[in-house]
Amino acid sequence: MDLQLEELQALSMADVVRESVAIPRGAPRTFALITLALVFPLSFAILAHTLFTHPILLQLQRSDAPPSDWLLLLLYQFAYLLFLFTFSLLSTAAVVFTVASLYAAKPVSFSSSLVAVRPIFPRLFRTFLWVALLMLLYNLVFALAVLLLLLFSPLQGSPSPLFVIFFVLVLLAFLAVHVYISALWHLASVISVLEPLCGLAAMAKSRDLLRGRARMAAVLVVAYLGTCGLVGALFRAIVVKGPNEEGSLGVTSVSVKVLVGGALVAVLVMVNLVGLLVQSVFYYVCKSYHHQQIDKSALYDHLGGYLGEYVPLKSSIQMENF
Repeated sequence: MDLQLEELQALSMADVVRESVAIPRGAPRTFALITLALVFPLSFAILAHTLFTHPILLQLQRSDAPPSDWLLLLLYQFAYLLFLFTFSLLSTAAVVFTVASLYAAKPVSFSSSLVAVRPIFPRLFRTFLWVALLMLLYNLVFALAVLLLLLFSPLQGSPSPLFVIFFVLVLLAFLAVHVYISALWHLASVISVLEPLCGLAAMAKSRDLLRGRARMAAVLVVAYLGTCGLVGALFRAIVVKGPNEEGSLGVTSVSVKVLVGGALVAVLVMVNLVGLLVQSVFYYVCKSYHHQQIDKSALYDHLGGYLGEYVPLKSSIQMENF
């Protein structure tokens, strides 16, 4: 992270990814340990949870399935979501802090990153709560829109062309909002770590920074979500489903399934790590696009505050016009 402001402004999406991939070279041991301790469990859980829920879903398809299966499914899903969001926030805190430390020329180590995660986590959690509320509201709006379409659709016969057009428009609007909120969340997470803002204030600052860079953010988010979705689909088709199930690729050898599953987990680990690095670099790109810079000495002190170091009263992480 030794790029000048003008260079950051000129970065294309490919350059952002290339710069992100090169960051771990500055602290290979630290990033390797962060990947092993945080990113790997997150990626493994994303794929492996279907190994537990898939047999339960098959049982629930039977008419004589006991009610206890529903309770077991809910418990699995609750534990999975709790684990998923916890390790997602922990991974974000560790990676963003480490990247910022390299940018500020601050000594980097795995232990210091773990120490910093503890005070950073509540800030990220507050931001996540606002994002979750926003997600809930827009999902309710989408459900209401679909319900209204169904109420005005004909009860019999094939749907009219007008109904299909409106449904496609609602679906596209839903996907566009989902991508925008995802970009808003990722950028707000970085802001929550690097600036004295979190929660709703970080969301507002993220919205301001996205102006002029929303298209690049959308492409990056779609590429990330699409890659994760593709890896998950391959894992379900090859590893999870049995040879007699419809949609399976017919892989029956346990050893082959283990090898393919391990390879897909490794791919998802790399995708998640690069995604975390990209959101950190994209923050600096957005700052430079708006002709703002971060005082490295102030950032050094701000990061030191997470480690319990003395922070001078005059230290400020507020961005100045360049």
